Amino acid sequence: MQWGGNLLQHLPTSSCKTLALFYARVVMLGLDFAGKSTLLYKLKSGRAVETCPTVGFNVESLQTPCRISFTLWDVGGQDNLRASWPDYLEDTNTLIFVLDSTDTARLPEAMAVLEEVLSQPSMAGVPVLLLANKQEVPGALAPAELGERLRWGQLARRRWVLRGCSAHTGQGLQEALAILGLLLREMRTRDRGGYFLSAAPSPDAAMLMG
Repeated sequence: MQWGGNLLQHLPTSSCKTLALFYARVVMLGLDFAGKSTLLYKLKSGRAVETCPTVGFNVESLQTPCRISFTLWDVGGQDNLRASWPDYLEDTNTLIFVLDSTDTARLPEAMAVLEEVLSQPSMAGVPVLLLANKQEVPGALAPAELGERLRWGQLARRRWVLRGCSAHTGQGLQEALAILGLLLREMRTRDRGGYFLSAAPSPDAAMLMG
């Protein structure tokens, strides 16, 4: 089971078609070569697009299954670009943070960077969707294995979900979109300090979501 349990069983997906359309802002961050831009354009076009490292940002308009139209900002992850990340965080409704599940050597760096992002005042209470990308690659860490290695710091103070995906094959992306929609809609209707949608890794994690 992936950390956070089966989130879609705990939120009202059946009512999505009757919900009013609204607009949101989502920022996608992660280290360089995590596959953020490939993921963005797979979501946008359904095709696996070869990309170069992003210098600056890419932005596209998308829609979730829960009738939320959102702008998705994909910001370059190179070390020399990270100082500009706070400029993109204001008024962010949900953060997507992409992890390269094949690059275990850089996982501590990725988690340290995520902690720094989440410590920004503008990110107080903003939910996080962690995507363990490149699941199609042999030897990639499964989401449960990545969950065991997460640093809890700022994540323990907010809603978060970890899911595996492949920007190359599209594996897990429709579920990720659905979860993103539920996080965004719940963010709109509740205070940011509300209950967790996922829990720290423990055998009783799913029970904590009831």
